[in-house]
Amino acid sequence: MQIFFTLTALRIIYIYIMHCFRSGFRFLSSASASQRVDWDPTVSLALKHATLILLEKCHTRDHFKQILAQIMRTNLIGQTFPMSRLISFSAITHPENLDMAVRLFQHHTPHPNLYIYNSMISALSLSLNQSFAIYNSLLRSCIYPDRNTFLFLLQASKFLSEVTQIHCHAIITGSFSYSYLQNSLMKIYLEKGKTGLAHQVLQQMSAPDAVSFNIMILGYAKKGHNIEALKFLQEMVGLDLKPDEFTMLGLLILCGHSEDARLGKSIHAWIVRRCLVKSSNLILNNALLDMYVKCKELMIAQSIFKALLRKDTISWNTMIAGYAKIGDLEIARSFFQDMPCRDLVSWNSIIAGYAQKGDCLMVRRLFANMAAENIQPDFVTIINLVSAAAEIGALHHGRWIHGWVVRMQMKIDAFLGSALIDMYWKCGSIERACMVFREITEKDVTVWTTMITGFAFHGYGSKALELFYEMQEFVMPNQVTFIAVLTACSHCGFVSQGLRIFYSMKEKYGIEPGVEHYGCLVDLLGRSGRFAQVKNVIEMMPMKPSQSIWGAVLSACRAHGNVEMAEIAGKELLKLEPQKEGGYVLLSNIYATSRRWNHSDKIREIMESRGVKKIAGCSSVVVDGIIHDFVAADKRHPRWVEIQSILFCLKSEMKFGTDFSSELSQHHAHVTEKLLY
Repeated sequence: MQIFFTLTALRIIYIYIMHCFRSGFRFLSSASASQRVDWDPTVSLALKHATLILLEKCHTRDHFKQILAQIMRTNLIGQTFPMSRLISFSAITHPENLDMAVRLFQHHTPHPNLYIYNSMISALSLSLNQSFAIYNSLLRSCIYPDRNTFLFLLQASKFLSEVTQIHCHAIITGSFSYSYLQNSLMKIYLEKGKTGLAHQVLQQMSAPDAVSFNIMILGYAKKGHNIEALKFLQEMVGLDLKPDEFTMLGLLILCGHSEDARLGKSIHAWIVRRCLVKSSNLILNNALLDMYVKCKELMIAQSIFKALLRKDTISWNTMIAGYAKIGDLEIARSFFQDMPCRDLVSWNSIIAGYAQKGDCLMVRRLFANMAAENIQPDFVTIINLVSAAAEIGALHHGRWIHGWVVRMQMKIDAFLGSALIDMYWKCGSIERACMVFREITEKDVTVWTTMITGFAFHGYGSKALELFYEMQEFVMPNQVTFIAVLTACSHCGFVSQGLRIFYSMKEKYGIEPGVEHYGCLVDLLGRSGRFAQVKNVIEMMPMKPSQSIWGAVLSACRAHGNVEMAEIAGKELLKLEPQKEGGYVLLSNIYATSRRWNHSDKIREIMESRGVKKIAGCSSVVVDGIIHDFVAADKRHPRWVEIQSILFCLKSEMKFGTDFSSELSQHHAHVTEKLLY
């Protein structure tokens, strides 16, 4: 009965306390100085007080409430050390009680010390505004922050401006010399892409350790700055600091990004010689697998995988993704089926492989199996499904995926929206692409650019230009946007508009035209037959013309019958691409069109002498999700007899235009006969 009475009394006290919390009333004010128990830190820091001993053994919220009521009843509330224990328990040890910690801090801690401030900043690190508000309160209380204060603030910071302010405060208060804080600053700067600031911190360190260099090597490797990362390794060794497994981890990432298998093998040998890698070291073994997979050394990766005594999902997923990416779906599927426990990444990897191949039936089958195993698809899954439809132009498959997204009430954000727009216009439904575009509430530059590209390839130049100017009310165009809008001008013959947009890139938008933009400009002028201007553009370009530029010139020459310019373009194109058949075939056809048969035959002979073969023309059509390929002169097709019959019908209806000579007509007729037989 006594126990029941005590618990009931404590609950009544707690209810009263909560009422005080809500009203903002300080419990301290109700106790007179004579009733208060003075806390002696020299004795009581040993946690000999019975109530605080109970707190150390507390594990539930209800028990904590009872202990809090007892502390208030004995007038210990508000004294610094007991409050530090209460706040530490509710904010750090059991963060589910963070709401109570905030109330205790705001209403019952009149003199918080640095430990209490740090506890609250750490606990509220997910809430940036609250963390910085408490830090400001600390400064107003004339308490000097220490290194832990800044570490907790760094955890709360989300923007670069906040990190730099913390950096400055650490220097002013003398906490910057702490190596762990310096290493944390370097890591955050690297994550935010500020490699220069990270390097500056390293240079200011009096005695950088192996951890400092590992952070720099790993950070630079992830950003693709391979030479600089190797320089840090050289500097590290020069300071007699021994590289460890984390150093090797950064170097393996470096090799994977640069696809440098030779350097990767050297690092692997270095690891083996120093016995750093063991079958139990999953992190390093997975890094080795990832490096060899990215370097396309799948056989070596497979041998390492088989030698592993312990494998986790990352190990399996690395192998599945590696084989799926190179198109070896049979081996990827075997790894997938042998995997003991498949996760979302496993499904996404195998689906991406079949999507890349354009196998819509298998993609849908895998998607159904994924749902059967209760694996919830994410945006990556949906993007892979949409990409599979776009790859082969399967509109029905794309509409099915879009319908599934709508039924599942998934938000179509900019990333998924741009993929759907891309799929619809590639499948020939520019109207549905427009519908998706208008339904996206938050459009980024990719969404606008994708829609402009769709209009460009469907021949809606005016709409592409309208959209280009409309987008500038919301976002600024980027380099890819200009390629799209220049392509629209080129396909629709908007020469003056295209020239105006090209020359405004640097002046108005601050974007330096690249070789792709010059390629669009050359194509624009070439299609309109302005070969003098084409020649001037090529001569004035700040970079050497690429294959695509000379190819565009050659195509324009064929359309306008400009043999002289075609010879120049063909000669340059064959220098850049001597083993590709496109330049030979185009130049040969230009000679044939101008009835210079000897020159045409000579080009064909040169092509044959160099071992260059023309790839047979291929068409494909999707029927019921199955891709049917039709290759020129291929009699192995199972329905060749039907195809032959249709070709005979088409031949009988074909009539050559008056722009072609009779000799050329006979030449085309001869080619048609070869296709049939």
